[in-house]
Amino acid sequence: MDAQTLYDFTPVARMALLGIVIALGPLAWVWLRHRSAAPAQRLAALTLLTLFLTFDLILFGAFTRLTDSGLGCPDWPGCYGSASPFGAHEQISAAQAEAPTGPVTHQKAWIEMVHRYLATGVGVLITVMAIAAWLLRREIALSPWWATVTLAWVCVQGAFGALTVTWKLYPAIVTAHLLGGLILLALLAAQAQVFRGRRLPLAGGVHLLAWVVFLLVWVQVALGGWVSTNYAVLACGGFPTCNGSWWPEMDFDHGYTLLRELGAGKDGGYLPFPALVAIHYTHRLAAYVVFVAVGLLAWRLLAVHGQDRSARRFAWALAGCALWQLGTGLSNVVLGWPLVAAVSHTGGAAALVGVLTALLTRARLTQAAPDRLAAAAAGPRLAS
Repeated sequence: MDAQTLYDFTPVARMALLGIVIALGPLAWVWLRHRSAAPAQRLAALTLLTLFLTFDLILFGAFTRLTDSGLGCPDWPGCYGSASPFGAHEQISAAQAEAPTGPVTHQKAWIEMVHRYLATGVGVLITVMAIAAWLLRREIALSPWWATVTLAWVCVQGAFGALTVTWKLYPAIVTAHLLGGLILLALLAAQAQVFRGRRLPLAGGVHLLAWVVFLLVWVQVALGGWVSTNYAVLACGGFPTCNGSWWPEMDFDHGYTLLRELGAGKDGGYLPFPALVAIHYTHRLAAYVVFVAVGLLAWRLLAVHGQDRSARRFAWALAGCALWQLGTGLSNVVLGWPLVAAVSHTGGAAALVGVLTALLTRARLTQAAPDRLAAAAAGPRLAS
């Protein structure tokens, strides 16, 4: 009797090998650029580079979603069991012939697989960071548990990526995948700031306001992800009104039922149009609150800490992010959801999360115990 394979790990092994190959480029770059530096300094540089690549990955993930390429390869982690669309050429061609504008085409398959390749490469880099953090734990101010939590979270994020495909773009999973990517970005941004060892003391009121804005931004990101994953961007025509009304017909009951399939209402039927309006308009109304809150924080930073060069930079960065989000958000509505504006809107949200994380981390370093501050000051720093 022939033994039957319960599960074929070949695609997983091939994807892992590709991830290692992809990660060798950034690792070699860090090694060559900092070959005369101490190992701890190379780890600091690797953290910053991984942060940059994670930001790029979030943008490419948005591009994948917005080009309807999320099911370009309808299995995971490979493409019809192959490590690349080359090996799945026959299956992709058959699917494309059956539905030329459907979810599976050669172009969409490549977009989806490139996203997976980049994600796997980032995962390998974070694995290297975690190993290095434990090996260098006596030489760096950063606790190795930061890198360990980041590694655990990237594994969770990979699971969300798998469920996004296997659950056929289930809206709650896709939104969680977006939020997971931004949480990963925030974890890396915090670690990069600790390596830099820079501090920014904030007055009590400004510090509290920064935390309030941080929480509001996360709520807004979740609302925005729900808009995107439900394809509700064009549910409201016109600005500042929605479909010619200041309070249009909205169905919150169907719109904010989280456990439902894409395009389905809470009862399993088609999602009513007023539900899409409710999803869109809630995000728009919340955007006004977040815009004012971010602007207020930028103003308070300048008013209270204006003599500090770092505080001024954070204030202008926050103002720039707020204006960028306003401009790209309006462009999505009045220009009919152009791809460039949509991807840029996701990028602006990621940048805002990164700036706020960096600001709060520098303030937290100020409140750290004196021995930790001394270690941070003596540890590896990145160039400004």
